Amino acid sequence: MRTVATALAVLFSSTALAAGTVGPAAADSSTALSISSYGDIAVDGVHKRVYISDPAGNKVVVTDYAGKLVATVPDLSGVRDLAITPDSRTVYAAVPGEDAVVAIETSTSTTAARYSTGENTDPQTLAVAGGRVWFMYGQQPSHHLGSFDPAQSTPEMVLDQLPDLGFYDAPELESAGSTLVIGIHGTWSGLAVYDVSSGTPVLRKQGMPAEAANYMNDFALSADAEQIVAASGESPYAATAINTDDLSRTGGYPVEAGNPNSAAIAPDGTIALSTFSWYDKDIFVFKPGAKTPYRTYTYDLNTSGGDTIASQGLTWAPDGSKLFAIASGNSGTYLRVLDNATRYPVKASVSAPAKATRGKKLSATGKLTSDKSFPSGSTVTITRTDIDSPKGKSLGTRTVSSSGTFSFTDVPPAGGNVTYTAQYGGDATHAPASGKDTVAVSRTATSLTLNHNGSLYSYGTDVSFTAHLGSTYKNRTVELWVNPFGSDKPNKLVKTGKVNSKGNLSTTVDMTRDTTVTAVFAGDARSASKTVKATTYAKVRVSTSVSKQYKTAKIGSTSYAYFHKKTNPVFTTTMTYYKNRSHRLNLEIYYQGKWYDAGSQYFKLGTNGKSAVTLTGTHDTGYRMRMRASYINGSSGDNVNSTTYGAWKYFYFTK
Repeated sequence: MRTVATALAVLFSSTALAAGTVGPAAADSSTALSISSYGDIAVDGVHKRVYISDPAGNKVVVTDYAGKLVATVPDLSGVRDLAITPDSRTVYAAVPGEDAVVAIETSTSTTAARYSTGENTDPQTLAVAGGRVWFMYGQQPSHHLGSFDPAQSTPEMVLDQLPDLGFYDAPELESAGSTLVIGIHGTWSGLAVYDVSSGTPVLRKQGMPAEAANYMNDFALSADAEQIVAASGESPYAATAINTDDLSRTGGYPVEAGNPNSAAIAPDGTIALSTFSWYDKDIFVFKPGAKTPYRTYTYDLNTSGGDTIASQGLTWAPDGSKLFAIASGNSGTYLRVLDNATRYPVKASVSAPAKATRGKKLSATGKLTSDKSFPSGSTVTITRTDIDSPKGKSLGTRTVSSSGTFSFTDVPPAGGNVTYTAQYGGDATHAPASGKDTVAVSRTATSLTLNHNGSLYSYGTDVSFTAHLGSTYKNRTVELWVNPFGSDKPNKLVKTGKVNSKGNLSTTVDMTRDTTVTAVFAGDARSASKTVKATTYAKVRVSTSVSKQYKTAKIGSTSYAYFHKKTNPVFTTTMTYYKNRSHRLNLEIYYQGKWYDAGSQYFKLGTNGKSAVTLTGTHDTGYRMRMRASYINGSSGDNVNSTTYGAWKYFYFTK
């Protein structure tokens, strides 16, 4: 049993809508529900709470209007249907596993009372009408109607108030005031309207229009009890509008995606229908008597929450401000909250020039578009957002023409990206809307420089980088960012502050890697933003030692390590370590006054930055030789440092 709004709620709703809504339109939302199955939904308009039953989980979850969980009512075995009192004080839940109806107090969202309906009664559907709680009980295929007055200190449970209805599934109950409607779902559907003001159901009319008699999945009763909308198998796909007094067909609401499986009527008579469709529109919203929906909602198959609306999964907030939908898919069950669904959607647009000159007048136009014309005298509020007014500055209102157009002029005082927003607050029949456009307003070019670009330094050199900022309007703050090469070292803001009287701001960098230093000036109302970069380079630290020689002596002015021809020299390289880094060893031989390449090879460094290489093979005597270790950018396994050549080590073989 979904929420039934009272005539008082209808009056409040109309008054609120007539006043309009100030501010941008609230965004529709979708929130995952902590339930494993879905039974029914009811809305408490006083405390702004949504009650959703979970039969498999034996609980009722309570959320706020955004779908955020605020409470759980546990220990409700097989809980199914829900019904809320007109004053929103109590939600009644049919709990077949306990043969009971349970009252949940809305002020605390806790169980207030349990009313036993009798052994093996198995109540499943219920409604609140004429001051009593009505429920369908019995096990398939036999169902009966019972009721009780919760105002009594010890309520008397009155059973068998109608003959055995003899249907497989428990009939659906809907109510408004003292009218109770019983609906039979299935292949052969039917409706029965009762007056229950005396506490005893008095039949007013029974039957069903032929168009709605096939596979009715759900039905809704209007707040004034004058209209029923049946989500049935009318062909082509449509819901059926039915007069409550004589159950005659008064019209239909065509949908294009299949048989409707849910129906809900807002306090102002707006009709919401859903269909079980994987690849088409899911929700259709109609004004009373309309043949075409003025709002539709489509949920893609791959979006969180799925794209199918549960049977009997629609309901309105008592004031009509929101439409709630239970949506299911592979990723779970979601509560979708649709704002302003009773009002025509509005599209607001603003068209301003792409570029403009600061301090000079510009002109812009805009338009409101809707399927329903706007009231005479409608206005939009224009707001300018720029560097000097980041929170926006109102430029006043502009009147909307009968065709929805409006225009405005402005002299932008600040340069940069200037955004003009037109905001429509909505009215009794239109939802709020806003549109915007951004203008690139000119600013004076800014001079910003950074030294040392392209310079090469020895490993570990401390280098002072200085940014120099030229003249600006107001802002004198510069940011300095340091980004060493290598994915393990992020770009980091190392200094931010105002430049000194000479326009300079400096920071010192320890050059252990190739590094990009960036200076950033954010700009101000009249000076353009500017960013400059300086990429500087750092060598590695590399040294090589020679071992196993029998002596060291000079040939000319150069020292040589002497080895016997049967001794294998060991060259140990120490180099700045980086993951997976290798060093290159080059060997050269001296012949007839010139050094010649004798080969090269890469060797991986250990994690301690060392590598020991033994020169094996047959060693020719009488030749001068030399070797050096080098880091080659890119070829040594990384590119975080600049190519660095180590010192030559000279050696000589004798007998």
